[in-house]
Amino acid sequence: MTTTIPPHAVASPQARAGWTALTALAPMVWGTTYIVTTHLLPEGHPLFAALMRSLPAGLIALAISRTLPRGRWWIRSLVLGTLNMGAFFPLLFVAAQHLPGGVAATLGAAQPLVVAFLAVAILRERLSAWRVWWGVAGVAGVALVVLGPGAGVDLVGLVAGLAGAASMGLGVVLTKKWGRPEGVSAIGFAGWQLSSAGVVLLVPALIIDGVPPIIDGKALAGYAWLGLVGALTTYTIWFAGIRKLPVTATALLGLLSPLTAATLGAAIAGETLSAVQLAGFALALTAMLAGQVAPRARRGADARRPPGR
Repeated sequence: MTTTIPPHAVASPQARAGWTALTALAPMVWGTTYIVTTHLLPEGHPLFAALMRSLPAGLIALAISRTLPRGRWWIRSLVLGTLNMGAFFPLLFVAAQHLPGGVAATLGAAQPLVVAFLAVAILRERLSAWRVWWGVAGVAGVALVVLGPGAGVDLVGLVAGLAGAASMGLGVVLTKKWGRPEGVSAIGFAGWQLSSAGVVLLVPALIIDGVPPIIDGKALAGYAWLGLVGALTTYTIWFAGIRKLPVTATALLGLLSPLTAATLGAAIAGETLSAVQLAGFALALTAMLAGQVAPRARRGADARRPPGR
């Protein structure tokens, strides 16, 4: 007996295209995290930034949904909140502060590959060579866009970037496996996880980072954007999309995050993309789009599987 309902696959191609387009908005907004972190937030406070991104947004979501976890969902919400946000957010901020944006973005682009292999181990899905290869192509495309000749590698940032990709990758797969309790809205589900992440981060953030000595108007705007838009809104969309779409295909939408970050960086710095970068951009977008469609030979087999698998 389980308290969850199985994930509902989208039936029609039109509905799936709509859900894909909507879900894609989430990683596009996440692509603003690097520019907001480096231009608006106080330096050297990654845990505090993660706390400000999660706890206020989570409390607002709980107030809107007026729904609390029950039974096993207290533990599951804590696990998912830690993986998707409580661990991922500070690791993301550490990577952003220790690595050039291009290196951090390339590490994050590896997340679809993590999801593809975890889906085999946890969801008992067949390994989709089609989506694995497109995942590799996506990483290569992102690397062409964002890696420059002067890109350096800091060990702390490298470990943080890889650990962040692994943490959220596992969180995405477990979110697909456990589904969502019947009668709980996407915003309520996001609120459970964001609040759990905030509780996990509260003591470490205050003890290790402390409150930044100066929180000016720019910082407040940055925290508000990351919390209300970059967490509350996007995770509500993201969890709704995971429920409707194949998990590996959904993860490939994450390639939009580093591409958005690179586009914003170029726009703010007044730079133009080179021919190689434009080719990488096209490759990454092609990988993302191709990963949304199963090869013809596999579509028949997928149609015979239970929904959500």
